[in-house]
Amino acid sequence: MQNLLPEPPATLLPTDPATADLAADLDPVTVAANHPASSAAWAALAARALTNGEAVAGYAFARTGYHRGLDQLRKAGWRGSGPVPWSHEPNRGFLRCLHLLAVAADAIGEADEAARCAQFVRDCDPAAADALAG
Repeated sequence: MQNLLPEPPATLLPTDPATADLAADLDPVTVAANHPASSAAWAALAARALTNGEAVAGYAFARTGYHRGLDQLRKAGWRGSGPVPWSHEPNRGFLRCLHLLAVAADAIGEADEAARCAQFVRDCDPAAADALAG
């Protein structure tokens, strides 16, 4: 069945200043302290925690970045649905946090939340789900 309603426009977040700091290999703790609204900084912290076997810390970092990203998406005009393209670099911090939240939720036994977050990534952009899963 074809959807007759137009899809909302893609949401494109503004440049995240933390990405340059992370690319320069600054410590993610320092980057998050300097840019607390940055999903990219929180994603870096979540990824490091999960790599170190710290699932609860990874979950907390990912959830923080996810919520900071939701705030930014809403500020950019997102209304709870519509594409958040992976191809737009500033969107990647949010999408990484959402993916890492799914991973961390699974690691702590929150299977329902893990599934919801994984589906949310796919709903935002199937290319993000593919890139982050591989």
